[in-house]
Amino acid sequence: MIDKTCPTIAEALAGVADGATVLIGGFGTAGIPNELIDGLIAQGASGLTIVNNNAGNGETGLAALLKAGRVRKIICSFPRQADSQVFDGLYRSGKLELELVPQGNLAERLRAAGAGIGAFFSPTGYGTELAKNADGSPKETREINGRQYVLEMPIHGDLALIKAEKGDRWGNLIYRMAARNFGPVMATAAKKTVATVHKIVELGALDPEHIVTPGLFVQKVVRIARVATEASGAKAA
Repeated sequence: MIDKTCPTIAEALAGVADGATVLIGGFGTAGIPNELIDGLIAQGASGLTIVNNNAGNGETGLAALLKAGRVRKIICSFPRQADSQVFDGLYRSGKLELELVPQGNLAERLRAAGAGIGAFFSPTGYGTELAKNADGSPKETREINGRQYVLEMPIHGDLALIKAEKGDRWGNLIYRMAARNFGPVMATAAKKTVATVHKIVELGALDPEHIVTPGLFVQKVVRIARVATEASGAKAA
């Protein structure tokens, strides 16, 4: 019997290796899998490459992972915000490497990894510093139909941490509103996906037309309680 439910986050995250590339869902503060991030801190893996839309807020969640010194490099679109003091301090002191990626390119690089696409050309970033590799060398460019494009590579993950609303024991997932964001593409781009859900339902209870992430892309599902702020927001919606 296929049963991907896991009783604890610690068990779901066992075996994460040092140096792993971890894809973490979320957009700003929407859909951030904070419980899984806390579990990753407790698990102890270090030298990580983190892929996320931003670089953390305040002192919790992704910012806490950075502050713990577990991250070598972050790939994101919006590293600096009003409360990104943890990232700012680490980056300015040379303790954290940054790869800045336009948001559309970030989503497409993840999607390309999940779809098995070797690389793709994008017009975004042409003629800017974003059209350079990490070592400063120029990325490959090509003119297509009179417009200049930059070659972009897929982003593959060893692990994806995502937050969903409901799931079943096969790992099928549905999301709540904006909490969906990067979760679906990250699940397809990683070797292993761990998802938290607020409710685990019986097989067949999820309308197939509403399933966003099929269980094929999910290895572990952990049920978590909804915190007070989430509960009030769900009721208002």
